[in-house]
Amino acid sequence: MTQMRAVLIKDEKGPVENLYLGETEKPSPKPDEVLVKVKAFGLNRMDISQREGKYPVPPGASKILGVEFSGHVVEVGRDVTEWKEGDEVLGLAGGGAYAEYIVVPRSNVLKKPDNLSWVEAASIPENFLTAFQALVLVAQVKKGDNVLIHAGASGVGVAAIQLARLYGANHVIATASTSEKLNWLLSLPSGATHAVNYKTQDFADEVKTITDGKGVDVIIDFVGQSHWHKNIDSLAMDGRMTLLAVLSGSEIPSFNLMPILYKRLRIQGSTLRSRSPAYQAELIARFKQEALEFITGSAGNGALKIYVHEQVYPWTEIQAAHREMEANNNSGKIIAEVV
Repeated sequence: MTQMRAVLIKDEKGPVENLYLGETEKPSPKPDEVLVKVKAFGLNRMDISQREGKYPVPPGASKILGVEFSGHVVEVGRDVTEWKEGDEVLGLAGGGAYAEYIVVPRSNVLKKPDNLSWVEAASIPENFLTAFQALVLVAQVKKGDNVLIHAGASGVGVAAIQLARLYGANHVIATASTSEKLNWLLSLPSGATHAVNYKTQDFADEVKTITDGKGVDVIIDFVGQSHWHKNIDSLAMDGRMTLLAVLSGSEIPSFNLMPILYKRLRIQGSTLRSRSPAYQAELIARFKQEALEFITGSAGNGALKIYVHEQVYPWTEIQAAHREMEANNNSGKIIAEVV
């Protein structure tokens, strides 16, 4: 078979209506790659940006949407010895997951835990690796830190909240836009210790109240412009902020640099998709060593639980899945199944 089904974009970019299920060339693995038959894939906001032509595809990556998946290995490159046909895996890719088959470097897949479904496994890579990178590698969270996580009900947000608790954070404060999301985050077994509605409350004031005026040691932010001034105000001395996205805009008017100086703040932008294969391999290996064993499904007893959005979409309904993500209606990860 030289062709496969995949979610394609009419005119290569455009609105959600441009997504359709079509046929394209089936990839073949290079010597150090594996070919995986995809069972399920996760949706991420970068998929919307890419669909709209606003997110550059990394050099050499597939133009098909999707960066995370679960499935089983169907072919390996000639230099691959650690994987074989039939192995059940989950993985991270530079693109191409909205498809029947995907090729990835052999270091970009992990063995699927037996206790997880295909849907649950597909929700792990982008969420947990992004959160792990932002919180552990970049912000260097440590026991006793106070942590503020924006977009708390998003897939990455929920992963970051749980990872902060796993690494011994003191207060883990999450922001979200509705009382339903806030109550849900507080109800999770390893969820937020405090939750703030950023639309109706000043989260910087709430942070100061919660931390007795100290501020937070770590912030994980996806929002950018609209949260910037309050983020700086919320940070404690020697605070660290990891900026993962700029959903509200990237330009900050009338910004005073002095708080960065006198509070000795460290602010770092971070991406995952554009990182080198070697970086991604090292990140995946460290995540496997430090965190993977703690992950269970939402009904399990692990310190890190997977929370999938209440509706799992067949990939034939990919437009509806994208609309749900665009409307910010999800609590947990939106997953599509290849059927």
